[in-house]
Amino acid sequence: MIPYYQVKDIKNLLERKELFFFAALFWTGLVSSLCLIQSGNIPSVDAIPYVDKMVHVFFHFVFTSLWFLCFRMQMKSVAVLKSLLFSFLFSFCFGITIEILQDIFTATRKADVYDVMANVIGAFLAVFTFLRFYSIRSLRSV
Repeated sequence: MIPYYQVKDIKNLLERKELFFFAALFWTGLVSSLCLIQSGNIPSVDAIPYVDKMVHVFFHFVFTSLWFLCFRMQMKSVAVLKSLLFSFLFSFCFGITIEILQDIFTATRKADVYDVMANVIGAFLAVFTFLRFYSIRSLRSV
């Protein structure tokens, strides 16, 4: 018979797995819809230079972070570096796909190499943040 505290821990773990998956899925849908709507429907903020690029960095920082946490929860046996690599590559491919779709399906938006670069910077910042977190955590456990 499994003790109660172990059943409770397993239930919490499953709930966290689902939470990260649905959060990552929600964020992916949100970013997709915001990036594919016509630019005339987006409020303009011209007072801050390069605000568009900062938004791309933020979007992909959160995107990469959520997918990393999802991959990490789903595949506990996979190393942290592999999960980070999967999430970074997923973010990179997603960003390029969105840029291509903007060029094809929207009349007011075009694909932009600088947007892809901003996406990569956001994904890299997420990877760097998690690498720092895991290296500090491993140092404390020694």
